[in-house]
Amino acid sequence: MKPVIGVTPSPSTDTLGHGTFRRYAMAATYTEGVEAADGVPLVVPPQANNVEAILDRIDGLLFSGGGDIDPARYGDSEVHENTYGIDELRDRFELDLFTGALERDMPILCICRGIQVANVALGGTLIQDIAGQYSDEIEHRQHVAGYNAPDKSHSVEADSGSRLHHVYGTTAIETNSFHHQALKDVAPDLVVIGRAPDGVIEAVDRPASAWFLGLQWHPEMMFKEHPEHLKPFQGLVNAARVTLDARAGVIGSD
Repeated sequence: MKPVIGVTPSPSTDTLGHGTFRRYAMAATYTEGVEAADGVPLVVPPQANNVEAILDRIDGLLFSGGGDIDPARYGDSEVHENTYGIDELRDRFELDLFTGALERDMPILCICRGIQVANVALGGTLIQDIAGQYSDEIEHRQHVAGYNAPDKSHSVEADSGSRLHHVYGTTAIETNSFHHQALKDVAPDLVVIGRAPDGVIEAVDRPASAWFLGLQWHPEMMFKEHPEHLKPFQGLVNAARVTLDARAGVIGSD
């Protein structure tokens, strides 16, 4: 059996010829990354309940990118003019899902918004706008600088011996960049294991977890052109296979 990986989508409100609808979507590259790593992607949309039922049915979790988290959730009273896409249901669902997954020590890969969800869930804070509140040395929204989605636009230095180093097999990683927010005060449970040249936090680990990796860039957009970026998905799926095998052993012993 292949491990099942829950993947969180983004909500949107779309007006069509027959009405206006709330919908859930994501770039296909997220699910393609899971499939390429020999996992089975299962999209899990935001919902008011059912967190435990969802966790009962999956072996690992991938938190995807998307709109910004409500600043009130990490103690900011002001909303920056560039903060966008706040969705209360998604915030609440993903924070609860993340907490529930940690309690089960489930393998977790967090991408872009996902690394921010992890930090906020564990008590950290965010820079609401990098260029306005931190530095404009690097354009972290690389499309503004003329780069395409799979293009490498800046480097990330991984801490030697860290999970990021082990996953990629190197401390020098060339990444893309599509974000305007980043981690500010890092939650006590997390450890910074990768930074961009301007100091922006690009990767974190949670040492208490059996397998956890938070990335600020988008490996799902890169792995087809740059195969090394499939490695985070392979790490997640391989760790989820351990979860699946353990669950099968429990069922088999009944």
